[in-house]
Order: sequence, then structure tokens, then C-alpha cells
Amino acid sequence: MNILFTASEAVPFAASGGLADVTGSLPAEINRKGHVCSVVMPLYSTIDNKIRSEMTFIKSITVDVSWRKQYCGIFKYTYNNINYYFIDNEYYFSRDGLYGFYDDCERFVFFDYAVLEMIKYIDFKPDIIHCHDWQTALIPVYHSIYYKYKPEYEKIKTVFTIHNIEYQGRYGREVLGDVMGIPERYMDILEYDGYINMIKGAFETADYITTVSPSYAWEILDPWYAHSLDRILSGRQERLRGILNGIDYNLYNPETDKLIAGNFSAENISGKEVCKKSLLEELGLSAGDSAVIGIVTRFVKHKGIDLIRCVFEEIVRMGVKFAVLGSGEKIYEDFFLEMSARYPENVSVTLGFVPELAHRIYAGADMFLMPSKSEPCGLAQMISMRYGTIPIVRETGGLRDSVHDNGGENGNGFTFRTYNANDMLNAVKRAVSDYENKKIWEELVKRAMKCDYSWSVSADLYISLYEEII
Repeated sequence: MNILFTASEAVPFAASGGLADVTGSLPAEINRKGHVCSVVMPLYSTIDNKIRSEMTFIKSITVDVSWRKQYCGIFKYTYNNINYYFIDNEYYFSRDGLYGFYDDCERFVFFDYAVLEMIKYIDFKPDIIHCHDWQTALIPVYHSIYYKYKPEYEKIKTVFTIHNIEYQGRYGREVLGDVMGIPERYMDILEYDGYINMIKGAFETADYITTVSPSYAWEILDPWYAHSLDRILSGRQERLRGILNGIDYNLYNPETDKLIAGNFSAENISGKEVCKKSLLEELGLSAGDSAVIGIVTRFVKHKGIDLIRCVFEEIVRMGVKFAVLGSGEKIYEDFFLEMSARYPENVSVTLGFVPELAHRIYAGADMFLMPSKSEPCGLAQMISMRYGTIPIVRETGGLRDSVHDNGGENGNGFTFRTYNANDMLNAVKRAVSDYENKKIWEELVKRAMKCDYSWSVSADLYISLYEEII
């Protein structure tokens, strides 16, 4: 099969979150299993100049954006045995950042049209176009309205993946004709609650809809999670499926990771103690055998920071140390900085995102706290388990699917169900209690490290879905 991934970002070219990890890792695994997966994304001006200089120019074409006619350059670059295609237009993509501009709707309308037009000019004819998030949601819509009746497009099927349903591409009704170039007779495909909603259009027209975890697939049928889209999704359940994301096992490998103080494996975890000692020294925390909890996250409400605030000092008084890395809303940044000033021997806070330090926290901490209010998939809990750092999570989305409470036979972490600070505190207390029994803890660490959350498992599930569709 030939699969074309369409996305607004991909590692290593441009990234702002987990979407880039998926589009940068999953295609390689699909290729390794005997299929051909290529990726198309915008040619942002922020992409490394060395990479840009090595791209192959294919063709320049004109793309209609409603009444506008816009230049579109098509470039190709091969990385990790994957062909990446880039859509060039400096007016739309030569910006300081990926998103957050007044004309984001028009920018990605152009991109979606350009992807479909590009297929005429490249030596790759997809069986499946796999679209990711709202920025590519119009590709199934345009394919359904304008392209699927043309000979070179009629056999193409479309899949749309929701990475976070909160981001929907909602705009005023006036964009339908003036920006999207879609006649009013197709208004019902995209209109929802008085707005043009781009991912609603994808729900209506894509052959299949997927989410990044099985639990998230049924959670978004509930109004509490769906951000108002439960009404439309409830009628699409027969073509809605959840497939858990994976992580890059080469990038996150405790046996070979050069960013950590000591390498280790599930068979020999002695290097983890070296990593812990080095982390405590690096962060200026007091030495000792007390448990270290790592937090690597964005400081925003839906990540459960409010729960942490409620009981943080109580956890510190238990003797637990914290290694915190992240940034976000100022109220949360100020809180963590205050805790660091109040408990300098027990709490370290680093604002921003430092990938090298993130690796060392994953490897050197004993536990990883992730009490999210909602979490479509989550990667940090999988990375932490890869490094033998035991996750403490709330049972939601991908956290529920990947972390199982140590109260059971196959436990690999500690979980709590309700969004409640005391329930989270009880999970932390159970984790600390088990940590004090070295035999139980060592078995738990090894069990967590042996869990398979590689892309290989996810790729098999996606391939089965593609085969089912075509």
C-alpha cells in the first residue's frame, strides 16, 4: 500500500507538540513493515537551511484559494528512508512560528488544496491519504466535493486522526466561500453550531476517523471531553477507532542514551541509581534514598497542575523530592518557583523545555507524576516507563490505556480515577510505600521497562485499518 501522511508539522523539520512525534516516527515503522509511507507538510522558513539546500525542486504550480491564485512550490527531501514533500509559499509559511496568525484559516486552506493538486505531479500515488488534526481537515472535504470523481483520485481513501479535539478550526460562516471556495450548497458539511468547523467537515467526509488512544475514542462521545462535538461523533461511531500512539525506541533507549549519566536495561538496572545520584547533584537537591518525582509538562490547567498545587507541600513533607521541568501559565510557573524557594533541598524547578534535562529526569527520577484532566494519548508516561520511572497518572485517555495500577498482577504504575487532589495524593502515598520495599519496587521497575509501547505495535494496527478501508 501507498500511504500519504499530511500534517502541519513533523520531526525533525518543525515541531510544537506530540503531532510532530507521530508524523516523524510512525511512517518509518510502516515502511519497515513492507509498505510505502510518505509525508507532506508546509515548507516553513524556520526549517534548517542545510536541509532546505538539499531539497529537490519538483515543480511550481498555481493553487486556487477561492478567488485568489497562489504560487505553490513542490519540494522533496529524503530522510530516514522516507520521502518528505514540502509545500512552498513564502506568503503563508515564512513566519516566525507555526500557528497563531490572523490568517491561519487561509494558510491551511491553501495547504490542503495544494496537497491534493500535488498528487498530479509527484511519482507517488497514494491509496490512503492520512490527515492529522484541523490543519489538514479540509483534505477529505475537498476530495469528497471536487476530486474523488476524477480518474487519478477515485480510488484514494481518506483517514482523519484527532490528536486533540479541543482544536477544531472554527471560523465564521463567511470563510466558506471567500476563503475556502466552497459553494453554499455544501454548507451542511462544515457548519456546526453557527460556525464553520473544519474537523466537523472531516468527520462528515473521511472514510475513517481515528484518535490517538482507544479510551479517547469513547471519551469524546461524552460532552465533558468532546468540546461540543459529541453530537456529530455519536452518529459516526461505526467508523471511529482509537489506536494508541507509540514512542521512538531509538531516541528513548536507556541502554544507549548518551544524555544520561549511566546506561541500564531491564535485565540490569544498576545504572539507574547512577542516573538518580547525578540528577540530584545537577539540580542541587539533597542526596539520599528518598523518592524523587519527576514532572515534565506544560503548565496548563488540563495537565492537572491544580491537583498538584493542592497537595504539593504535603507530598514534600513526606520526604519526597521533585524535579520539575516545564513552562506555561504564569500562575503555575510562579507556584513552582515559590515551592523551589521554600524547599530548596527538595524541589528543583527549571522553566522552559530542555530536551537533555528531560532525558535525565526520565532516567533519574523514581516516579513520574501526570494527573491530567484530559490526555488524548500522552507520551511522557511511556517514556518514563521505558526508563524504569514509575508513572502516577489519572485514568483518562491514553493514560488509562498504557498505565495499569500496581494493585493488579500486571501493574506498571499507580492510577487514580476521579479528578480529585486527595485521590491523587493517595496514589502518591501508595507509590512511596511500595518504593520503600526494594524487592517490590525492583520488580515493578523491571515490569514497566518490559512494556512494549514502540511504534511497531501501533503500525500493525494502522496497517490493518488501511487494509480494511481499501
